[in-house]
Amino acid sequence: MTYMPPPPPAKPRNNLRTILIVVGIVLVLCCGGAVAGGFFLFRTVSDAMGPAQASAKAYTDAIVAENYPAAYGHLCAKVRNEMSQAAFADAIKKTFDVESYSVTGTNVTTMNGRTTATVTLRATLSDGTTRTQIYPMVQEDGSWKVCQ
Repeated sequence: MTYMPPPPPAKPRNNLRTILIVVGIVLVLCCGGAVAGGFFLFRTVSDAMGPAQASAKAYTDAIVAENYPAAYGHLCAKVRNEMSQAAFADAIKKTFDVESYSVTGTNVTTMNGRTTATVTLRATLSDGTTRTQIYPMVQEDGSWKVCQ
């Protein structure tokens, strides 16, 4: 009988390396999911707030440009029924002398199937003072209207 050397010992499995690879893959998937979820949440929120903001900006732009008929058209039916266009223009001329403005906040709420919004502006008046203007808004006929 001839002497046969014993077979070489089996290489130990590198379990730590396998565990680290699996943990790395899980972390990448979780981070990717979080980024995708954040993106879709941002899009949903901006889609809800964007039209209300745009309507408030159009209303304010019309006032700044002294285009009172256009601004009056951005008012809800309730306000238009309570005030004529001429009375509206007179009231705005006396109280709203805006040089510039910026939107500082928007809140859209749906309660009992009724969607409302509040858009907050920071307005700089012609005398240099600033004031916060809050526009309560409602949806009428598929568009946002200022209803103050």
